[in-house]
Amino acid sequence: MTLTTNTLRLGIDKISARIDGIGTEMNALDGQLGDGDLGVTLVNGFSNLEKIKGDLPADLGLALFAMAKAVTAVSGSSFGTLLATAFMASGKIIKGNASVEWSQLEALLKAAQDAMIARGGAKLGDKTMLDMMDAIIKAVGGKTEPEEILAAAQGAASKTLSDFRDRPNKIGRARVYAEKSVGLDDPGMMAISRMIECFDCK
Repeated sequence: MTLTTNTLRLGIDKISARIDGIGTEMNALDGQLGDGDLGVTLVNGFSNLEKIKGDLPADLGLALFAMAKAVTAVSGSSFGTLLATAFMASGKIIKGNASVEWSQLEALLKAAQDAMIARGGAKLGDKTMLDMMDAIIKAVGGKTEPEEILAAAQGAASKTLSDFRDRPNKIGRARVYAEKSVGLDDPGMMAISRMIECFDCK
């Protein structure tokens, strides 16, 4: 089994099936530390991805570019910008390929993380989605089957939330509420965790 454009379509479907509930939860969480619009960003982004999924090209890189464009079209938030940046960076690596082995997921995620760091200015340890991605990248490294990759990613997501919960946020609007952020999950981290959970949907 390889990763193809149909894999991307399946991912869009699974997340979209639960995105309204996730959106409500993320708006509430983000409202404690930020603008309270993270959920809106997610709902609008995946609504637009649903609209264009049938037109995604077989070329994986071009498909990811199209996904980045779809997210950017309906989101001006920092999370939306970083999500689009991640799609673009991953797409550049696999442009020209209709399929890639699952073992390449680590490299795709690392490229996405590097691009997000360059674009957003945050660094590891700031209690952001980058820390969540870092843990997931390390967890999935060397794994070749979707089932074991998913289990590893879910385990890493849960542990990372726990590890960072009692730390302060160090960047962005949440930094203003540094002390208040202690004991709270970072909204970006939680959003990634919730999206990973969607892949348990049958």
